Amino acid sequence: MKKGYIVVVYEEIKNAKLMKKYADKGSLAIKKYKPNVLVRGGKSIKLEGKKYPRTVVLEFTDVKSAKNFYYSNEYQAAIKIFGDSIKRNYQIVEGS
Repeated sequence: MKKGYIVVVYEEIKNAKLMKKYADKGSLAIKKYKPNVLVRGGKSIKLEGKKYPRTVVLEFTDVKSAKNFYYSNEYQAAIKIFGDSIKRNYQIVEGS
């Protein structure tokens, strides 16, 4: 079975204070679905294209588990905290 990855690239974070509230709420989904957190912020080096303020990569046992995480009540409650204060690209990607 192929693993599933959630890849999130933040283009803009208008209210950094909301990030902490989001992380606290989102941690409930992290504890429940137990992804392998490969990247959560951290320093990055722009080689081509634009520089983005934050990237997150979560590894799940399969794509279905990644979808279950994203659509869970716990994670949807976390997403609502941001409102329109962020602009990000959010994908579920099947591993090879």
